[in-house]
Amino acid sequence: MNKFLFNTLPKGRQYLYSISIIVVVAAVCYTLSGLMGYRVAAFILLITVSLLAITFDILPVLVSAALSALLWDFFFIPPRYTIHVDTTEDTILLIMYFIIAIISGVLTYKIRQVEKITRLKEERANSVKLYNTILNSLSHELRTPIAAIIAATDNLQTNPNLTNIHRDQLVTEISKASLRLNQQVENLLNISRLESGHIKPKNDWTDVVELVYDLVKRVEENNPARKIAISINQNLPLCAIDKGMLDQIIYNLLNNAAIHTAPDSTIAISITQLVDLLQIDIEDNGAGFDNVDSREVFHKFSRTKNPSTSGSGLGLTIVKGFTEALGGTVELESSKRGSKFTVTIPVKIYQHETQAP
Repeated sequence: MNKFLFNTLPKGRQYLYSISIIVVVAAVCYTLSGLMGYRVAAFILLITVSLLAITFDILPVLVSAALSALLWDFFFIPPRYTIHVDTTEDTILLIMYFIIAIISGVLTYKIRQVEKITRLKEERANSVKLYNTILNSLSHELRTPIAAIIAATDNLQTNPNLTNIHRDQLVTEISKASLRLNQQVENLLNISRLESGHIKPKNDWTDVVELVYDLVKRVEENNPARKIAISINQNLPLCAIDKGMLDQIIYNLLNNAAIHTAPDSTIAISITQLVDLLQIDIEDNGAGFDNVDSREVFHKFSRTKNPSTSGSGLGLTIVKGFTEALGGTVELESSKRGSKFTVTIPVKIYQHETQAP
């Protein structure tokens, strides 16, 4: 709604616009005065003043209110073209009009100011919450992989008696911690992109089959005890889609399932091409999301109550944000038998006669 408010304009322009609007409305009412009485014109002018109070600062509104009363008196109240009023009734109406116009303008402006203050307080509270949750994420989610990297590198540098097997294990630990650290930074950067509101997909021809196998391999390497079943047509045609966004959508869903389910749980991903729609189903037989609204799990920093699992609470928010940026939808079906995320994204399918987008 802020784009319809002009109270950020210079005061001179606000005075010019508000006075011009009152004059134009009065002129229209004067032209139609043969079809309506002067009391109807007063109602129309009062509504105009109220609308100006929603739009401009208080001083231009007060000037417009006083001008509207003067124009109503001069051009509409009998006798016309004079500020003199014949009857006591019309005098009372004129006084009441002026008072109501001023009060209406002031009250409308005050209501707008209260709403603005409330909105600023909410934004400030959200900023504080965001700041605190980011600090929490940094202190917990980033500290662990950083500590693992420091410990492993220190061991490599200070212990000359390490066997090749131990060295390989330490290098593997560094690699895993680095990947985990990179993912947390990626999530924070992606949330910043979504919060900015300027995220736009850059579609290019993408081999979804290759992408899925690479992502499953990454998740399984980070979680060696987990195996992910893949169901996908190997002859799936190329799709015009933002590969980076699709990568983040699938990876966060798979990684979320790997983190928040027991080691013996099964995870499966299936990709289906439905004409011009790409459907991604990621299912597990874990504990599901008990007593949680399926829409709330996509809220920023929403986290499981299970203390044995970790996570910044950003993954599913990124999934929803990127899916909607691609024009798609994401839905969750959850029960005690497990969870199923279904992502549906409109795509353009590669054909030999089709030119690259």
